[in-house]
Amino acid sequence: MDIVTLAQAAETVTVNEGFGAIGYGLAAIGPGIGIGILVGKTVEGMARQPEMAGTLRTTMFLGIAFTEALALIGIVAGFLF
Repeated sequence: MDIVTLAQAAETVTVNEGFGAIGYGLAAIGPGIGIGILVGKTVEGMARQPEMAGTLRTTMFLGIAFTEALALIGIVAGFLF
């Protein structure tokens, strides 16, 4: 093999790997924003009704778990495609 063929092969691999990283980065934006909104609204609810803090906290953790599942699906999709 000559040097041109090796350079073209290396360039193709680098570009394809970069698309997976970009895809995961875009997939992580949504869950990041969702968790920020979820936690902010929970703190706001706790400030308005302190007696509901335990219930709100439990619901918040469930929401965070479901939202993080979206991020994990994004990283798996990045590895697959």
